[in-house]
Amino acid sequence: MLPEDLRNHFLTWQCRIRQIAMREQEGRPGQGMRPRVLDANGEQLSAGIIVLLVREDSFESTEFLKFQVQKYNDPQDVYKKALIFLQSTHYHRAAEFSDEMTGLFSKGSELVQRMMSGGNVTLEFAQFSQTYQVPCNTRLLPPEEAAYEATLWHNRVFNPNIGSDIEIVGFQPDWDAAAGLMDGSAKAAS
Repeated sequence: MLPEDLRNHFLTWQCRIRQIAMREQEGRPGQGMRPRVLDANGEQLSAGIIVLLVREDSFESTEFLKFQVQKYNDPQDVYKKALIFLQSTHYHRAAEFSDEMTGLFSKGSELVQRMMSGGNVTLEFAQFSQTYQVPCNTRLLPPEEAAYEATLWHNRVFNPNIGSDIEIVGFQPDWDAAAGLMDGSAKAAS
């Protein structure tokens, strides 16, 4: 499979499983949104982390979620309003999303240190008989970056206790390497 085709297929799949999670699981992350994390040597760093997809132009959705979190005192009200938004057309167009996924972690987390030490990890996704091995370059997002804000406010919808002692990691896929892994797996299976 060509890298660009793999990228598009993966993003479409990710949007679909997120639609299902929002509509049928009340926003709880499905298995395909919680990839296993491996270091460059194939050693497991985590059995599963939650990653988000962020829109290329995330300003409106971030502002909506931020407004909901700041407007309502009751976390259930925030959750209900945000879930209606995320259930609607938010995940309908995969082309509107960046392929860089993000994850929110506690500041000083050993996992973050280990993911950042090599500069890259492989995320293994699986759900509905679909699997992907996606090598990614890792980076810490600065607080002023739009993807940082989008990740922070999305997470606060589901966990209002998130403070400012966090780090947000960006996972930028290497689609050429991912396509190579997929082609290698297909040849090994035949």
